[in-house]
Amino acid sequence: MNQSLIDEREFASTVMAVPPLARHADLSLDIDANRALIRHIEAGGVRTLLYGGNANVYHVAVSEYRELLDMLADCAAPTTRVIPAIGPDFGKMLDQARILAQTTYRTAMVLPLSGFTTPAGVEAGLTRIVDAAGMPLTLYIKSEDYVDVDTLARLVDRGTLLAVKYAIVRADPSHDPYLRRLLERVSPSRVISGMGERPALTHMRDFGVAAWTTGSGCIAPHAVTGLLAAAKAGRHAEARRLYDAFLPLETLRDNISLIRVLHDAVTLSGIADMGPILPLLSATPVEHHAAVAQAARDLLAFEREYAGNVLPDRLNQSAARGASAGEPEIH
Repeated sequence: MNQSLIDEREFASTVMAVPPLARHADLSLDIDANRALIRHIEAGGVRTLLYGGNANVYHVAVSEYRELLDMLADCAAPTTRVIPAIGPDFGKMLDQARILAQTTYRTAMVLPLSGFTTPAGVEAGLTRIVDAAGMPLTLYIKSEDYVDVDTLARLVDRGTLLAVKYAIVRADPSHDPYLRRLLERVSPSRVISGMGERPALTHMRDFGVAAWTTGSGCIAPHAVTGLLAAAKAGRHAEARRLYDAFLPLETLRDNISLIRVLHDAVTLSGIADMGPILPLLSATPVEHHAAVAQAARDLLAFEREYAGNVLPDRLNQSAARGASAGEPEIH
């Protein structure tokens, strides 16, 4: 696991994968399956892993939290940043913050909580959590009611927040006054689109956010890395082709369940067996399994075709650069 201090430029360097979490039938952590999925994601060039909603950290016991942190740190490559989630309530956050303080993690993401909060209470609470954890936080925003822009900007300016995962759903993501106000107060380099591929290109093109979080990219990491590169370079046709490959699975996730469908899609793709999902959630309804399996396998086939084409091109470009610099070619 990458243990270095986080520079805000890091957020724009990679899409942030949000994987599911593999468990055995008895609900204990499945180290081998989690490592297999992480290796698959890393092979595609993704260098940040965020274990939050898709990993169902909402329902992880505090008594298991240190084991989870140690497993993720051990499974990730030395160049891979891992960001665990905490919360969503203050009491659970505080217990988890004290555990985090004993580790080499550099930030944790606060899961969103609906109701029983006020902006002033969020500000006071997160300040206490940072003191307990000894590290700045990443805030996951799904509602305008959770915290107002002025409070959010103040938390960033004070160093309480390192980054913001923005996930307020809009019918038209290009029309978002809250996000516009947020980016006037907080550097776009610290804001990550947090709703998968569907609004990602709009958020990057129209608002200039650093990157986005991806669930489906856990199945197609080469393709999602290529999508980020194409979007940043303004290669619109290439970006659209890659973007379209993600939509069938993303649509199923939107229509059925973001977390449950991804969990089962990874298993049905054959990448790794995620096992049962932790209660209080349950598996994708069986009547949807065929559609989820088809979408997952189609996306993985696209990933393999894309990787098969792009990797030789990168090797050829690298060899050409070496030759032009007078370096010997490698055969």
